[in-house]
Amino acid sequence: MASDLLSIAASGARAARAALDVTAQNIANASSEGYVRRSVSISEVSAAGGQNRLGDISLSGARVSGIDRNADMFRQAEVRRTGSDLARANTELGGLENIEAAVEQSGVYDSIVEFEAALQQLSADPGNPSLRAAVLAGADTLANKFNIAVDSLGAAGEGLRFDAAASVEQANVFGEELARVNLRLARASEGSSDRATLLDQRDTLLEKMSGIVDISTSFAADGTVTVATGGETLVSGGQSAALAMTTAGDGTIAFQVGGAPIAPRGGSLAGAALALESARDVQGRLDVLADQIAGAVNAAQANGVAFDGSPGQPIFAGSGAAGIRVVATQGSAIATAPAGSPAGSIDGSNLAALRQALGGADVAGSANGLLFDVSSAVSGRTVTRDALDAIAASARISLEQQAGVDLDTEAANLMRFQQAFQASGRAMQVASDVFDTIVGLR
Repeated sequence: MASDLLSIAASGARAARAALDVTAQNIANASSEGYVRRSVSISEVSAAGGQNRLGDISLSGARVSGIDRNADMFRQAEVRRTGSDLARANTELGGLENIEAAVEQSGVYDSIVEFEAALQQLSADPGNPSLRAAVLAGADTLANKFNIAVDSLGAAGEGLRFDAAASVEQANVFGEELARVNLRLARASEGSSDRATLLDQRDTLLEKMSGIVDISTSFAADGTVTVATGGETLVSGGQSAALAMTTAGDGTIAFQVGGAPIAPRGGSLAGAALALESARDVQGRLDVLADQIAGAVNAAQANGVAFDGSPGQPIFAGSGAAGIRVVATQGSAIATAPAGSPAGSIDGSNLAALRQALGGADVAGSANGLLFDVSSAVSGRTVTRDALDAIAASARISLEQQAGVDLDTEAANLMRFQQAFQASGRAMQVASDVFDTIVGLR
């Protein structure tokens, strides 16, 4: 009897000691990234009675049957999904804000308005050399503003592509690490502390990967995970496929997994791709606007004569917002008079035709519309981002409430398991006393 009591008490002490160790581990890692609260699973040990005691139950104490992670796969999946959407929205919004700044700060719209104002002033006195010089200076400023806008857009795009390339490299590193975790998980024993640590690492890597590209997961019974994106497998068992990025001539980007094309719908890569498509579209509209202005001005020049009576020559050369430039060097080259007019003519009918052409194309309105569209896109994406931020925060809070470490709870557990350990120790002391008493009786 004393030996039974002693073994039962010893098993209880071992179980309580294991529970204390796990509780201490929880407290120590309360602030560790990706740590999921753990608990000890304790089960009763019992066996049938011995010889001539077949109808009895011989109690044998308790044992630690495993270490459990307080993880909820649904909540973890929600954190990955909402985090992926938020990462996409943040990256796209950041790119759009840089695009907006590039267009606004370049001053294209203001330079168009000032150029048209200079033409209007010249129409009041077509022979005035200072007004002619002001028109030519306005044209040069306008061309420079277009160039600056394109350069700023290019810088914004380059930043997006640089960050996307870095994210692709990071995703590949995470994939390789996850493949190694899979191999170790396949060998880890069920319910062990090492297995719990590996599962924490697995879930942390999955969350980091989902911030880069949207992923789908499939979990095996041994805890290993298969990860796919865009229908292509990224990680399977101990193998990981390479994620790659290519850049098109228009600055947009595309992605491949193992050579197969994919179209990310979430994560920072999807946001970068969307922002770069917007940058391409904005530059396309700037190109059209620059060509409209250069075409209207040069066409009017061809229909008129310079102040010295020579045929009008182009004021602008090049194409697109990046290529437009002023080639006229003197204000006298502006063909304000119609063809056939003598030198020194103050007939401003050709200048009026130029102004009418610019007004008909509504270049200032087009530039203002471009600014409005970009600003509206930023405002709309900001609302979307804020909504996704709230959703992602809610998912995160829900997961942390379920899987995070609550120090008050752990402190209470410390006291509970300490008392269990002390009680088991007291039971062992009683067993020893009983044994000594029995020996003394003999």
